[in-house]
Amino acid sequence: MKTLHALRLKTLALGLGGALLFRWAGMPLPFLFGPLAACLAAALAGQDLKGPGAVSAGARTILGVAAGAAITPEVVGMLPSMAVSVALVPVFVALIGLIGMPFFRRLGYDAPTAWYAAMPGGFQDMVVFGQEAGADVRALSLIQATRVLFIVTLAPVLIVHLYGRGLDNPVGEPFVSLPAGELALMAAAALGGWKLAARAGLFGASILGPLIATVILAQCGLLHHRPPREAILAAQFFIGLGIGVHYVGVTLAEIRRYVASGALYVGILAILSALFTEVVSLAGLAPPVDAFLAFAPGGQSEMTVLAIVTGADLGFVIVHHMVRMVTVILGAPVAARWLMPPRGDP
Repeated sequence: MKTLHALRLKTLALGLGGALLFRWAGMPLPFLFGPLAACLAAALAGQDLKGPGAVSAGARTILGVAAGAAITPEVVGMLPSMAVSVALVPVFVALIGLIGMPFFRRLGYDAPTAWYAAMPGGFQDMVVFGQEAGADVRALSLIQATRVLFIVTLAPVLIVHLYGRGLDNPVGEPFVSLPAGELALMAAAALGGWKLAARAGLFGASILGPLIATVILAQCGLLHHRPPREAILAAQFFIGLGIGVHYVGVTLAEIRRYVASGALYVGILAILSALFTEVVSLAGLAPPVDAFLAFAPGGQSEMTVLAIVTGADLGFVIVHHMVRMVTVILGAPVAARWLMPPRGDP
């Protein structure tokens, strides 16, 4: 029997091979899509893989710091101008739930599974809430993973071919060019913010904790840079790895039912996202790419990466995704109480 250590080394080697192959081939975002493609292919081929555990959560702290560094005093001053588009986020989430739950119910899923499969993230929180409500955890996990997979894969294609924006914006300055003092503060914000947020029971602690800590440092004028390029590329690598390994052990029957359901649902999400993107951009509330990324219902970390590489207004995108996550995390369990029949009913 393979040891956990050996499986993790195998997974890391596969991911690194995928990243190097994608970079050699000149593919976009090689450190994100290379490990994602390699691990996804291996998982679908029946290979046993294992994610890096706490290292993956640690990598997400880097994106939390990057997002927090984007909330500069200038961005805070612009928050009133975002009020209208931010107010649309709860409406967006409500429409997703009201359309998504009947969609999954029609496909034969029970009420708890249908509700939490319809909710646009966060992935882990929806699985936990769904489990507590009696949902089919395997179905829910695969549907939510498919949502993230398809959105993170399709969004760059749309950005390039629909909006004409490249994916080659510098992700950050090299490690050696950043002030040592700021690097130390970033490390403290990443680790300290994560652990404090986890101790406080904050959802999404590995991203939101560092984000909050970094915002405070940025508002105090102590931070003026985002994390170094090497760190952000490492974060991309572990995000791609994590998406791929979600499909370990998937069967053909699960692909036909759960993965196909998730893929079809992405079409509904795409229509709703496009509608809100058009409303926001036509109203002059944000440029089209910023509006698209703000209302793309992917994972917060994945959308942070895309905002960085496209040169979008990271502060605008992050504020909207934070509101989406808060709305879903706080609202989904409450709404479930009156939308679902009592447990045991069909």
